[in-house]
Amino acid sequence: MADTERQRAEGKVLWHFTMSLDGFVAGPDHAMDWMTGISFRPGLIEEYAETTGAVLGGRDGFDAYPHVSGIYGGLWQGPVFVLTHHPEDAQRHNGVTFLSCDVAEAARIGLEAAGGKNLEVFSATIGRQLLERGLIDEIDLHIAPVLLGDGIRLFDNPGGAPVRLELLNGDDRSAAVNVRYHPIATR
Repeated sequence: MADTERQRAEGKVLWHFTMSLDGFVAGPDHAMDWMTGISFRPGLIEEYAETTGAVLGGRDGFDAYPHVSGIYGGLWQGPVFVLTHHPEDAQRHNGVTFLSCDVAEAARIGLEAAGGKNLEVFSATIGRQLLERGLIDEIDLHIAPVLLGDGIRLFDNPGGAPVRLELLNGDDRSAAVNVRYHPIATR
């Protein structure tokens, strides 16, 4: 199976994460230290920095990592929107707009600000809500070779119906993706 095609700036709502093999996009309390030592294909970070027009995130993630100048290692600069139920007590930062509105309205605002580039959703909760409303155009995941066992799941919907997805790289759009790892001994 081929790697995914280069990301393009198409004005889409892109739910984008690096995820552990067991489905976590952050550790407990939004910890991201597990990503240390993870490598990506050459040019991947630059690709997303070039195609991203705006970012939509949630309050918990923002409070854990309020310095938006570090998005894509500092290669990306642009409007960041944080959806929150309580914007009045948020710590203010340049380039960050706090929204207290419906998730669909937040996506509309973000897409408009993206100026034809992609709106990247950096929140599991917001992504799930947008997915439920049919407002996610693409889910883009980078599966990291680590098992976290705890943290923030990409998609947490107990009791909900399965959401079928279509694979965008390869000839069989219903194919499972095969990955193979072996545990590294810890001493």
